Amino acid sequence: QVQLVESGGGLVQPGGSLRLSCSTSRSAFSLLALGWYRQSPGKQREWIASIRNSGHPEYADSVKDRFTISRNVGNSTVYLQMNNLRSEDTAVYYCHGQRFEHDYWGQGTQVTVYL
Repeated sequence: QVQLVESGGGLVQPGGSLRLSCSTSRSAFSLLALGWYRQSPGKQREWIASIRNSGHPEYADSVKDRFTISRNVGNSTVYLQMNNLRSEDTAVYYCHGQRFEHDYWGQGTQVTVYL
């Protein structure tokens, strides 16, 4: 059973920063392609970033140059550093793992950007 455990959400003002973490087991970390999605009220869940085992990152245009995804092999954790946050970044953020046709999701963590 693969478990993805997120942390790090919260309240922040526009222009602020937050860092999300997603931890899993060592074995899952080595096998899964990991990334982040988000879902705002009334909208579909959208992909925002992913990182390969090689460390190569990919980003959606909406977060490019503001968000950074990284991975720490030592503690089997993927991070999402979010800078210059905007009100439209308000959403529940989900860690996602994929191996072949199998998808795994974390429980989600709320990020709210407010004035």
